[in-house]
Amino acid sequence: MRRTWTIIGVGDVPGSLKWYQALLGLPETAPAHDYFGQILDSDGTVLLCLHEWGAHEHPSLTSPNHAQPGNGLLLFLRVDDFDMALPRARALVARLEEEPHVNPNTGTMEFALRDPDGYYVTISALSAA
Repeated sequence: MRRTWTIIGVGDVPGSLKWYQALLGLPETAPAHDYFGQILDSDGTVLLCLHEWGAHEHPSLTSPNHAQPGNGLLLFLRVDDFDMALPRARALVARLEEEPHVNPNTGTMEFALRDPDGYYVTISALSAA
């Protein structure tokens, strides 16, 4: 089996971890370190890694000042509880970037919002509308 660990640079690892856990309806846990945390599915699968900007010497994670956060990146998360994810998302942001709609390419319901660091996050229903 192979897994991809997507890692994004964030300004506040504990805060971002709490935000994503709330968005995805996951239990709130503390990050493993102040500079690194993982969003884990209920079966322990890593969904997303959060890395503090500037911690260590990773060339692409030195600072958000070198480029706009999320430039060239779309976090596209498939969820099996879309109807519950929507109110959780509305509680986290002042407004959605895209209101719920059917994506003509996937045939699934989706909406989009920005995370605390400005990343564009699309939440998509796991099954067709």
